[in-house]
Amino acid sequence: MASLQLCDGYLLFKPSVSPRLLSQRISHRLIPKASASPPPSPSPSPSSSSSSSLSFSRRELLYQSAAVSLSLSSIVGPVKEAKADEQLSEWERVFLPIDPGVVLLDIAFVPDEPSRGFLLGTRQTLLETKDGGNTWNPRSIPSAEEEDFNYRFNSISFKGKQGWIIGKPAILLYTADAGENWDRIPLSSQLPGDMVFIKATGDKSAEMVTDEGAIYVTSNRGYNWKAAIQETVSATLNRTVSSGISGASYYTGTFSAVNRSPDGRYVAVSSRGNFFLTWEPGQPYWQPHNRAVARRIQNMGWRADGGLWLLVRGGGLYLSKGTGITEDFEEVPVQSRGFGILDVGYRSEEEAWAAGGSGILLRTRNGGKSWNRDKAADNIAANLYAVKFVDDKKGFVLGNDGVLLRYVG
Repeated sequence: MASLQLCDGYLLFKPSVSPRLLSQRISHRLIPKASASPPPSPSPSPSSSSSSSLSFSRRELLYQSAAVSLSLSSIVGPVKEAKADEQLSEWERVFLPIDPGVVLLDIAFVPDEPSRGFLLGTRQTLLETKDGGNTWNPRSIPSAEEEDFNYRFNSISFKGKQGWIIGKPAILLYTADAGENWDRIPLSSQLPGDMVFIKATGDKSAEMVTDEGAIYVTSNRGYNWKAAIQETVSATLNRTVSSGISGASYYTGTFSAVNRSPDGRYVAVSSRGNFFLTWEPGQPYWQPHNRAVARRIQNMGWRADGGLWLLVRGGGLYLSKGTGITEDFEEVPVQSRGFGILDVGYRSEEEAWAAGGSGILLRTRNGGKSWNRDKAADNIAANLYAVKFVDDKKGFVLGNDGVLLRYVG
């Protein structure tokens, strides 16, 4: 008898008898009797007898091989067809011309030239694409290479053809021609904290945030900046620590994460993850909030419908009840396998993707009520830090060791 085994998605035919005995059985059962015994012929000479015997052996071998192939094809054929119809992943990896160890931090495309974009990272990494993100090439900016610094480029943003890049140590770059040329804008040495986020808002205008909670706006190409907030986060907490903000006395003065909504509202996570803060245009200071969950907060951001998502250390995901700023969250079950989820990016109000440690990639198609794991990055030894959707057709996942995934739908 023979048994079937599954190997790499294919069924294998495994004989339970010796190959010789199997050959004999196949010859008796599958080869027609007429071909098993050739018709009588005149008595040959010794040399012709040897030739006839060799010819028969070859014919018999061909018959047996054909019979085995026919038998196997009838077994394997349907499995191969089913495998060809399997759902392919909606992400593909894009290999980059950078050194191992680079952490990718942000990505942006030029609205007036949709095929042109820029990718930022540690170790002064700056890459440019002119084909929508299929291929990337290193981009050199002379004004950022004059000093002996190894910049960490943190954030990039475009409005029309005007774009901004910020980095650490403090550096600010501006372009008015879709990134063809970049100018370095001087910065005050008394800037409170490190710049972590920038948003292009209009003609020669931008909004910038530091990790100490300072928010500045410019309308003249970055030569002058005006504070949009009246006091630092530390000062705010000193005033409100007695009002019931749990963990505020442990505040170290910096944010671990900050995200902006399309309408200009901000949500930020304290460096220890023990509470979060929000700010809306017109407010004089940040508003601290107690976390409504037991575990420390990893990251927070805005859903496409205007609500909040919240990630906790250890892989938990929470969604706010309703829209707007609130402290009322409910947990959503996710298949994180115990690895932390680090970011969430929305493709539409209903579809979003979450990424995290050890190649975790999750998708929801019902606004976050349920999440399913995508195995696109299961074999990639990297943490995925950011999910960025430019529009519903163009999205990217950024990770460490130069890992970049491109959404292919």
